Amino acid sequence: MKKKRLKSVKQNVVESLELPKDLMYGMSIVTVTGRREVLIENYKGILEYNEEYIKIQAKNAKLTVYGKQLKIEYYTNEDMKVVGFVKSIEYEA
Repeated sequence: MKKKRLKSVKQNVVESLELPKDLMYGMSIVTVTGRREVLIENYKGILEYNEEYIKIQAKNAKLTVYGKQLKIEYYTNEDMKVVGFVKSIEYEA
């Protein structure tokens, strides 16, 4: 119960001060440009990678990009860019 209350207090502070939710909660930001590229920010690591799908570990979920001829154009500790023909993006809790 204490953890739930603490979460509620943090949520109220973030919303009241209009702080960026991605920074405060450590959420990933996924930006899709057409069907050819996906920019993923605030990820933890790459779990699996081939031309048909790329599975990424985010803070609270796994993110999988499905498609054809997928490749990671670049990645840093903070973000990565996936290019190719994107069919879908799936989240797993």
